[in-house]
Amino acid sequence: MRVLHAVTLHSPTHAFGGPVRVALNLCKGLRERGHDARLTALADGFERPLPEKVEGVPARLHQARRILPLGFSGLTSPSLLTGAHRLVRQADVVHVHLARDLVTLPVALAALRAGKPLVLQTHGMVDPSERRSARVLDAVAVRRVLRGATAVLHLTTRELRDLEAVVGGTGLARAVRLVNGVPAQPEGPAPEGPPRILYAARLQARKRPVDLVEAAPAILARHPGATFVVAGPDEGELAAVRRRIDELGLAARVSCPGPLDGPGMTEELRRAHVYVLPSVDEPFPMSVLESMAVGTPVVVTDSNGLARDVDRAGAGRVVTGPDGIAPAVLDLLDPAARRAASEAARKLTAETFAMDAVLGTLLDVYERA
Repeated sequence: MRVLHAVTLHSPTHAFGGPVRVALNLCKGLRERGHDARLTALADGFERPLPEKVEGVPARLHQARRILPLGFSGLTSPSLLTGAHRLVRQADVVHVHLARDLVTLPVALAALRAGKPLVLQTHGMVDPSERRSARVLDAVAVRRVLRGATAVLHLTTRELRDLEAVVGGTGLARAVRLVNGVPAQPEGPAPEGPPRILYAARLQARKRPVDLVEAAPAILARHPGATFVVAGPDEGELAAVRRRIDELGLAARVSCPGPLDGPGMTEELRRAHVYVLPSVDEPFPMSVLESMAVGTPVVVTDSNGLARDVDRAGAGRVVTGPDGIAPAVLDLLDPAARRAASEAARKLTAETFAMDAVLGTLLDVYERA
């Protein structure tokens, strides 16, 4: 089966975050099962010529061009717009990781025009919005592709309700729940040395990286040798993170190494004693799944889409606000508690979020399409 995955942006800094990781994981899993899965996206930050493969997945990348001051939504490429129809005609199924942008929407529309089976996956990126740009795109294209898709994949019931609200009327007749999967990871030794606490996600306001810096003094009071890593591409919060580090006198304890590539992310997760993601209203974070897959316990907020799974399995701790971060981390730094949470985390990802199960559901969606 020839499957085209379309996602907004691929860059060395992994600026677009989880949707790219999901698309790559699915493509790699499909290729391992003998299917011809390929990726198309904008590219930014690469030297010419642009890569023809991403982590071994054949890719048709287009140099990003900014035409509107709207973040990712203002990026597009003339070559992508003119070549989308030809690209989708070469596929048996077109799988679009849909956002309100000038990349995934044109590919989805091209698939509809070509009569190709269209599978949409929105990763929580399409929800009711009062922004004028969102209302215009919804009226022009978003509702059309949601209604015309062969299947619409959703992570949670909340995401499904949001999509139904965007579409209006009777809702989505072809909705299928598909959780994010994470590749299995070999079991490694527990990290040694002083505690190492990791945040690795985009540095943006909703993800609240400053909250980990704020929690550091209370953790250091019990573990003076602890170190903290705040990694990820800057989306407006790096200055606030650095300012708070300076104000609290933590320059020797908190590092900000910038974005991590795939191998770098796995290495940092294995080195960490605890992974902390303080973000609010996070639909289904891949970094949390990747952390649990290597056996690193997590601390997340109660509005995180994985909070219930983490809590039920004992794979980490769920907090209601920033004041709970330090106590939760300190709890997990107890060797017995960390060992139990680590085992629970690996078991949870292996049983609930394994790629084999996710791919089985996805291939069933493709076959029915």
